[in-house]
Order: sequence, then structure tokens, then C-alpha cells
Amino acid sequence: MSSRRRKNPHPKRAVNARTVLKGEKEEPNLVLCSRIPDEDDDFNEANHHQIQKEEEEGEEDEDEEDEEEITVRKGTKRKRGHECDVCEKVFRYPSYLARHMRTHTKDKPYECDVCEKRFSQSGHLQDHVRIHTNEKPYECDVCDKAFRTSGGLTQHKRIHTKEKPYECDVCEMRFRHSCNLQTHMRIHTNEKPFECDVCEKRFRQSGSLTQHMRIHTNEKPFECDVCEKRYRQLSGLKYHMRTQH
Repeated sequence: MSSRRRKNPHPKRAVNARTVLKGEKEEPNLVLCSRIPDEDDDFNEANHHQIQKEEEEGEEDEDEEDEEEITVRKGTKRKRGHECDVCEKVFRYPSYLARHMRTHTKDKPYECDVCEKRFSQSGHLQDHVRIHTNEKPYECDVCDKAFRTSGGLTQHKRIHTKEKPYECDVCEMRFRHSCNLQTHMRIHTNEKPFECDVCEKRFRQSGSLTQHMRIHTNEKPFECDVCEKRYRQLSGLKYHMRTQH
């Protein structure tokens, strides 16, 4: 791999106010971190980035391997298949086990030849490349919205079905997306893993830290296209548009 990085073909840009208020989504670039924030009540501005990242790039966790894993019933003495010697998951084929092992080794052999981002699975790379090609082959049969990944479409359909498969085992609150549940659990654990390296303030969500950092950098990425006034947060821009224009 060349040590000199290629120029990012998707530079940052300000968010257009009219696009925001009409409910249309600006095309995400690579610096944003796949789940439909504009239509989902579970979302807030802070976790938008994590959700978008998972939809556009594919979730690089073990969930994708579940259908390949052999389910071992309780009381079964013998496990048939290929077992991971780290976590004892059992897989039907050696290739599935080899793919799974990358979750432990963090090996990412598949590289994007546009931006050099690396992935542990070839399927994740294929999904990612569609960010550059803008290909969206997965279409919702209810509202015709299209997505780059099959997972993005699956997540989107929960808006229509009202399905919320992820439940908090403390308060039984339910969520459409796993990342929302993970963030919610930090309310119970009081975990705040994201720390500002300027003032050491801590946050539950990476998006909250991103917003906070704009206080230090004075970055205001949200611009009113009527009067060109700029804001640090999308909520500030929306309030301005409602009250001033």
C-alpha cells in the first residue's frame, strides 16, 4: 500500500437549510459516520453519524455471521463443526471460521482502491465502494427509497413495520437499531467513553463529543441559505429557519 494517501473525493461541505427542512438528505461523505435519521423517532442528532456509518459501510461485527454459525442446543455434548478457540463459537465451514477469526485478529485484508479504507470482509468492501459509485441497488417496495446495502434496507423497513427488535433488559425500552440500544444502556451504567481532549468533559455518544468539539474549534457547518448565518448544531439551524424565515 502506498504511504501517500489519495485525495478524498468527497470533501466536507456545509449543510443546506432548505434541503434539511424539506426532509431531503444531503449525500453523506466519507467523514460522516447505514440508518434513516430523518424519519426515525429513535434518533437524535448526536447518534446520526454512528447510524449512518453502520448502514453505508456494513456492520463489522459478529452479527453478520450468525446465520452461518451452528446453533448448539443446551445439553448437547458434542459440537459438530469448526470451533473458534477464542470465543468457542462453532461454524459450519472452515472458511466461515477463518472469516470470523478476523474479528479477533483485527485483520483487514480488503482495501478500497479509491480512499484506502480497509475491511475484514470482501462484502463490506463491496458495500463501501457504492459510496464512491453512488449505486443504491436495494429499494424499499413501500416508499421506493433506495439503499447501498441490504442491511440498510432491512433497517429502513422497520419504519414501516414499527418493529423494534432490540430491548433493554433493565427498563424494557425497545429500539429499532442495535446502536440505539447500546447508547441507551449507558444511561443505566453511567458510562461515558468519549472524552474531550481539550477540557476532559465526557459523553455517552461519539456524536455528542463531535458537537461539543465545535465549541473549541468554532466550527459551524450548518448554514442558512437565506441569510447565510451559521450554526454549530442542526437543531440551531432548524430553530432559526422556523422563527426567522
